[in-house]
Amino acid sequence: MAEEVAVGVKSVGAEAVLCNLDDFSLDQLPDYDGIIVGSPTYYGLVSGPIKVLFDRSIVHHGKLEGKVGGAFSSAGVIGGGSETAVLSIIQMMLVHGMIVQGQSKGHHYGVVSIGAPDEKVIEQCRQLGKRTGALTLKLFG
Repeated sequence: MAEEVAVGVKSVGAEAVLCNLDDFSLDQLPDYDGIIVGSPTYYGLVSGPIKVLFDRSIVHHGKLEGKVGGAFSSAGVIGGGSETAVLSIIQMMLVHGMIVQGQSKGHHYGVVSIGAPDEKVIEQCRQLGKRTGALTLKLFG
C-alpha cells in the first residue's frame, strides 16, 4: 500500500520517500512538508511501533504545524478496525496541528484494505498519494 501511495505522490510531481520505522529517525519528521502514515490494524488501533513514534514525536511538538498528513491501514477481516486505526493516525496528526484532507468519494478518511489490497484499494492508495502530494505542493510549492 505504501508503494502505491508513493506512486500517487510522484505522479503529481512531488517527492516521495518511503520509510521503514526500523530505519527512520524521529528527527527526520520536521524535514518533510507532507507525511503519510500507514499501519496494520491491531484491535482497532495502530500498531505499537506507530503509537510509539507518535508518543515520542512530542519532542517536535509545534514543528509539524501546517504540514500535510494522510493515513492508511489494513486489517485481516471486515470490521477489524481499519477505519478506527486511520482515524487514530489522523487524531495524532491533528494534535500536531497538521492538515489532513478528506475525500468526498470512496475512502473518506484514508485508505483501508481488508487483507491484501485489490485493484480498487490500489487505486485509492494512488489517489491518497495524489491528493496529499498535490496539497503539499500547493502549500509548500
